[in-house]
Amino acid sequence: MAMRCLLYMCLFIAVASCQRAFLPTDEAAIRQVMADQEEAWDAGDIPGFMEGYADSVCFISPKKHTCGKAGVTANYLNSYPDKATMGDLFFDGLEVVPAGAEHAWVTGRWQLFRVADTLGGGFSLLWERDAEGWRILRDHTY
Repeated sequence: MAMRCLLYMCLFIAVASCQRAFLPTDEAAIRQVMADQEEAWDAGDIPGFMEGYADSVCFISPKKHTCGKAGVTANYLNSYPDKATMGDLFFDGLEVVPAGAEHAWVTGRWQLFRVADTLGGGFSLLWERDAEGWRILRDHTY
């Protein structure tokens, strides 16, 4: 009986050690996607900005609740039809919190500097690692 317990314990340890952990390189990859999003936005490239989102994303703000990448993209294109309305996007105060090996929460602030005004708020993003890398599953922006 003791031998069987020892065997099960060794098997459990072996399986547990094979589990992938959330690594510092994962946080760096998420931060890079966000930097790429800032760059795409500042270039007036909404499709490039949307590359950071999963196909099944849900975007939730005080004014909208839209699920699906196509719908979220359409909302951005309608709300920001040209470079002047898009302005210059800036993310700051980013905090990346692992939620297992394949997910992470990111919170922070955003500012949008435009000729006529400056907008800003906060966000909470649920990220998931897929075959292509890290993508946003849920975007709660206010």
